[in-house]
Amino acid sequence: MMWLLLSQSIAPAQILLGAAIALSAPLLARSLRPLAPAPFRKPWVLARLLFMSMVEIVRSCFNVSRIILFKSKGVESQFIRIPLDLKDPYGLALLSCLINSTPGTVWVEQLPGSNDLALHVFDLHDEQWWIDTIKTRYEQPLIEIFDHE
Repeated sequence: MMWLLLSQSIAPAQILLGAAIALSAPLLARSLRPLAPAPFRKPWVLARLLFMSMVEIVRSCFNVSRIILFKSKGVESQFIRIPLDLKDPYGLALLSCLINSTPGTVWVEQLPGSNDLALHVFDLHDEQWWIDTIKTRYEQPLIEIFDHE
């Protein structure tokens, strides 16, 4: 369908070409995925996590905008370290996406030799609040969804 929209044609040749691309692209890209697909577990937990993330993203948009527009001095940008219990690569990837989608926070790296996250916070006032928030609002639901042990 995307091919037909991009080519702006429903000619039979375009339909056949789109079908060939739709069937061959996943087969050719399969070797790029080193792990087996993650099983889809606990969809209600995932739905709640995504809803709460959207609320947090909107809230952070307003807070960062307010800081940029009205509080030019006294902004405390800092790096913090958050110990993670989540080990699943798909869970870590989703956690990274959620953190980086939230204005004012950036996932810097997973520190070598540990399972700690280096996080940059645009305006940090309470480091422990950030640690608790990441661990309870984001990491715990992701552990429920992705970790099998």
